[in-house]
Amino acid sequence: MDWLLASLGLVILLLAGDSLVRGAVNLALRVGIPALVVSLTIVAFGTSAPELLIAIKAVMENAPDIAMGNVVGSNTANILMVLGFPALLAAMHTSECDSRKNYIYMIASSLLFIALAFRGVFDFWAGLVLLAALAAVLTDSFLHARNHRRETRAAEAALEDEALEELEGADPELPWWKIIVFLALGLVGLPLGADILVDSAVNIAREFGVTETVIGLTLVALGTSLPELATTVMAALRRQADVALGNVIGSNMFNLLAIIGITALLGDIPVDGQFLQFDLWVMLGASLLLVPFVFFKRDITRGWGVLLTGLYLAYLAIVVMA
Repeated sequence: MDWLLASLGLVILLLAGDSLVRGAVNLALRVGIPALVVSLTIVAFGTSAPELLIAIKAVMENAPDIAMGNVVGSNTANILMVLGFPALLAAMHTSECDSRKNYIYMIASSLLFIALAFRGVFDFWAGLVLLAALAAVLTDSFLHARNHRRETRAAEAALEDEALEELEGADPELPWWKIIVFLALGLVGLPLGADILVDSAVNIAREFGVTETVIGLTLVALGTSLPELATTVMAALRRQADVALGNVIGSNMFNLLAIIGITALLGDIPVDGQFLQFDLWVMLGASLLLVPFVFFKRDITRGWGVLLTGLYLAYLAIVVMA
């Protein structure tokens, strides 16, 4: 029964997260916020909403290891599985992408996160540090995008139209009542789904005698990585490697800086020794595997897909059997 409830909670979370993003995007566009700003803020936060609600719920229910496991496990899954599995279907031509700056931000975020983890707990002050880093990254991204638009002022309208087209769920003609329904479903569904999933995950951990850390790193992390996997599969099939790589890099940054940053303001998150000894280093190692694709213009071919997917399966086996 707990497995069914966990699946139900996950489905509710994913659907509610998508609904919230659609409603927020169209509300923002309706009140005159540029598509560029929407993509940098609302969409980024909205797609991380399920992970955020899970983390908050886990801390409130005195199961902080699920919150940590979800973030660390999701970041590892985003690179090894979310980039590896789609490459088995179609090679991703990442040699055409320029993700160096955002990738450096992601590595810096990972190193900051690991350094704070060695304090033994993510408390209020650690949360402030993570959120300050997030604010700096968002500010730099916004200023860079705005300056780029100023340099190409003649094509400003075209760029805005392009940004609008890239916003998933954007529909300038969407009726107000539909926007309100999307927002309501998202705001109601997210806490409901998080409540069901976390409670079920804790019960599963107790039933099978595994730790909440393992459940967070596997069941919960895999589930919350499904939206990124779906997006990346479609991007790979459409030969939009920049979307696939950018999606993973952005998601990982938000997981580390926003989710744990916000949650730490609401309650302390103790760091289990397993994270310090193994899982954080696997996350960092997986992140460094992107160096050939980001800096040396290598494509993620099927061979790389086999390697990345194989490494993730091996990681799961080690975590479960440890």
